[in-house]
Amino acid sequence: MHDEYRFLVDCGEGTQRQIMQSGIGFKRLHRILITHGHLDHILGLAGLLSTFMRWETIEYLEIYGGAAALDRIRDLLFGVVLRGARPPMDIRFHTVQPGVIFDADDFSISAFPVYHRGADCYGYLFAEKPRRPFLAERAEELNIPPGPWRRQLVNGQTAILPDGREIQPDEVLGPLRPGVRLVHVGDAGRTDELLEVCQDADALVIESTYLEEEAQMAREFAHLTARQAAELAVKAGVKNLILTHLSRRYRERDIISEARAVFPNAIIARDFDYYQIRREGLAKIELQEPRE
Repeated sequence: MHDEYRFLVDCGEGTQRQIMQSGIGFKRLHRILITHGHLDHILGLAGLLSTFMRWETIEYLEIYGGAAALDRIRDLLFGVVLRGARPPMDIRFHTVQPGVIFDADDFSISAFPVYHRGADCYGYLFAEKPRRPFLAERAEELNIPPGPWRRQLVNGQTAILPDGREIQPDEVLGPLRPGVRLVHVGDAGRTDELLEVCQDADALVIESTYLEEEAQMAREFAHLTARQAAELAVKAGVKNLILTHLSRRYRERDIISEARAVFPNAIIARDFDYYQIRREGLAKIELQEPRE
């Protein structure tokens, strides 16, 4: 979620129930980003569409994904859920290619290829655009009143004050500062090609399906161990690591122990957790202790 925008990354079974239970509702949930077409990442689209048909109304739904994933999603929605009926909203499919797939005034979303089983697997980079911070103290020194003049300066425009003075943006804007970067990786079988896109990210969300003791099984099924995810975080210099897609065969405390032995600032994502990645200083994320 960013300003008025909301994005759902993947849609596993029961997603619509979890959204209702969370209390955040479906308002402005117009865009869904699919990492790949395996059923555990798309099956919830059936329930979500069914919910929209019965109780909720949105004007449009945009689904982004690789060509193979979108083919499977079309079969699921139009061949199973709708079966000839009209969808309750305009459904728009966007075939993802590497590069920018969504561009707003102050942030963008880029897709990048990820190695996993099957074709057209992608991760997503959410990146705020660089900006020059407004120096409020400097504005006070220049006696610039609140209102449209400050907005003009923030937008890089010259402002003519009520007293006739002309103020240039350079007088009240600081040095260009990079924006916050969030990298979201779904299922992945290796990390070497992810290093560049993850470099210096404020937060990395990535799978850790296995423990290192079963690294061979992880390779066979093109998944990562908690240690591999943590090693990527260290090599890329990310600030926070959020682990997802955990196998039920392990205890949470064992997964987090393996990850934190390499990258101490690792956490495990849980249903209904809320993380805010802020632009001032380091990303501030509330760390939670693992359950037994």
